[in-house]
Amino acid sequence: MPRVFSYLLAVLYPVLVFVSLVVLKLPLRYFSIVVVAVAGVVFLGATARKTGAASPKRNPFKIAAAAILGALGLMCFFSNAPIFLKLYPVLMNAVMLGAFGVTLFSPPPMIFRFATLADKTIRGSLAEKRIERYCRTVTLVWCAFFVASGSFAAWTVLSGSDVLWSIYNGGVSYILMGILFAGEFMVRKITDKKMPRAVPLSALTPASRPADHIVCYDRSWNSGEYKTWSDFLSDTARLRYAIEAHSAASWILHAEDSWYFLCAFTALLQCRREIRLTANISPAYIAEIRGESAAAFLTDQLLSEKDAAGTIMYIPEVLKDKEGGQAPLAPNTASAVFSAAPHAGAAAPATPPPVNPDETTILIYTSGTTGKPKVVRQRLTEFENDNRFILSKWGEEWLSRKVCSTVSQHHIYGLLFAILLPFTAGVPFRRARIEAPEELETLRGEPLMLITVPAFLKRAVQLRDRYGLCDPWIYTSGGVLERETAEQTSRVFGFWPVEVYGSTETSGIAWRQSQTGLAWTPFANAEVSLNEEGRLVIRSPYIKDPAGFTTGDTAELLADGRFLLKGRADSIVKIEEKRVSLTEVEGRLLQSGLAAEAAVLALSGRRQYLAAAIVLNEAGRERFGGVEKSAINGFFREYLSRFFEPVVLPKKWRYVQSLPVNAQGKQSRTEIEALFAVPPPAADPLALRGLSPVRVAARSETAVTLEFAVLPESDYFNEHFPSLRILPAVAQFELAVRFAARYLGTGLDARRAKRLKFSSLVRPGVPLRLELSKSGDGPRTVTFSFSSPDSDTVYSSGAFSIDGGSPDGGSPP
Repeated sequence: MPRVFSYLLAVLYPVLVFVSLVVLKLPLRYFSIVVVAVAGVVFLGATARKTGAASPKRNPFKIAAAAILGALGLMCFFSNAPIFLKLYPVLMNAVMLGAFGVTLFSPPPMIFRFATLADKTIRGSLAEKRIERYCRTVTLVWCAFFVASGSFAAWTVLSGSDVLWSIYNGGVSYILMGILFAGEFMVRKITDKKMPRAVPLSALTPASRPADHIVCYDRSWNSGEYKTWSDFLSDTARLRYAIEAHSAASWILHAEDSWYFLCAFTALLQCRREIRLTANISPAYIAEIRGESAAAFLTDQLLSEKDAAGTIMYIPEVLKDKEGGQAPLAPNTASAVFSAAPHAGAAAPATPPPVNPDETTILIYTSGTTGKPKVVRQRLTEFENDNRFILSKWGEEWLSRKVCSTVSQHHIYGLLFAILLPFTAGVPFRRARIEAPEELETLRGEPLMLITVPAFLKRAVQLRDRYGLCDPWIYTSGGVLERETAEQTSRVFGFWPVEVYGSTETSGIAWRQSQTGLAWTPFANAEVSLNEEGRLVIRSPYIKDPAGFTTGDTAELLADGRFLLKGRADSIVKIEEKRVSLTEVEGRLLQSGLAAEAAVLALSGRRQYLAAAIVLNEAGRERFGGVEKSAINGFFREYLSRFFEPVVLPKKWRYVQSLPVNAQGKQSRTEIEALFAVPPPAADPLALRGLSPVRVAARSETAVTLEFAVLPESDYFNEHFPSLRILPAVAQFELAVRFAARYLGTGLDARRAKRLKFSSLVRPGVPLRLELSKSGDGPRTVTFSFSSPDSDTVYSSGAFSIDGGSPDGGSPP
């Protein structure tokens, strides 16, 4: 009731003044006393404490109105001049102008504050920034109204006409205000329909997007090959029908095609099945993660039942069936037809069943350092919470770009950023992952969101000086991005990458752009602390344990809430009873200013020792150009001796073009260890399987030039880089050793390698030219070079020493 009285008084104030002073001709001083009394009542009502409230809820607008009204009443009482009573509408317009105007310079704007009070879901929504921009425009319109209305109210005061003052301030001004309210309401409704809306998997309905909304594109945006919302509904319905026809409660999902993955992932959730995600689909690995369960296998890869040791459902076969029937267990086609239009003759999909994110089970398998499967149990709830936060922070950047990825969706980073985030935001994503930087050349013309890893960026900046991408935005995770690579990325791509720090167990934790420093800024919903060992402890909505999750990383907390990573806690090893941090040794090597990357391992022979693999930077390559490997070893040993005892210094050294990494851009310990291993002899020491016929292009007593290709079915392409089909460095070295033994009679006992350089990726079936030459009569040195037949592209080069010859060597029969 007091609130209604206050509003009624504010509306009728000009009428009351006119009736009291002009019609009833009340004494001015008596009326001014009434005005002061009313102002006091309004002030007390605005500052009164409600029953049960801990503190009074103050209304600043009512307080300001009461103060102005009381002050004008007092001035009128002492001066006996009615002009002061007439100034109230002018001053209230000025107060409103000031209150609204100051929020234009101290965001958020006033109208946005009103909007978020009325609708709590605006904060943190995908459209928050666009709504705020719209509200800023409306705030500007109201400021203009207050200027115009206040100016006209001042003119009516100065006109001397009580009738004109009363008519405008008691009637016309409110009519104009109502028109402005109504007009803005209609514009808001139209604008609201255009606002982007997040559609998480747990909330989707057939009407969530228009039928022709593009979810996915093939190759490049301009190719015109799209998958739409209608396709998504029908394909998930077909897969759902096929899954429900099987009794398996648990399904292993592996789909290299992102569209197939999204549809299968969604269908499994809708069928309330347990999902197991793995990037490794070797038969032994699948058998291990399946264990004793009867988990079925859902994939787009051609595997036999024997390979997968159980039931296989082949996604392209399911989607090829127009009626959505049961999928065959033995696939007989390699791919499904990709079409922009919905499948002809397909029945309209039924309304998808609801998905309760709290009741979902998603098992993510990672290999870890030992290669054995490690499982992390998650729910869709945590994934959608993570998506909601990322979109609240960077939603506008997502909405203005098309998404492409170099990351496997079978790991949490790829799943969240390359599949669920673009789907939730309604942003088209590329169907196939980018495997080589050269593919970026096909993606020019549209603003691009690139989801990648440090290893890809390192290769990309080495291959091109410029890619010409349109307004790119780059996320990177899965490993630390060296500042030098980040700076090169900024020059080559025109954007300094946003690094995301997190893990499968914790999801996103913090971010940084290293151009502003190496400290990490925690996400607003993540709380970081250190335990007694100096390890980073994370508490966030994604972690179900209230005690948080203790990471394997040591860190230093800064006063402003950010933190610096100091290395892995498990990097401490003992060498000859001396404790040494592998991370610290790597850091010292980088500190030399001559190394771009370094990996230090603890290896075992007769005793444990350290081995270091180094990628020289430009300064290092310039300094050590033409220098023997032993001299380079000596330099780094002498440099490290300033910081470590001699007994812990690395005993073995390798200098490579790049360090081997897995699909997520993390260093592959197995591949790095292989750099220090002598290739084991085969049963037939000169057998070279999986190669095309070898042509001898030139030959002398001390040199030979060979031309051949490593075929896709070669064992060299198995297991090394499961998601990237390239010829490993160790395989190229082995081929050089074996061909030298066959054609130059050097034998297979390679004792020492030097000046190894791996410049470009070798793909399956690529024509190769191998040039070999030997020198020396006793211990022989062999130099080798892999290149394209026209010698335009050099893939690798180096040299190795071999003691004596081999009885199996010499000329082939």
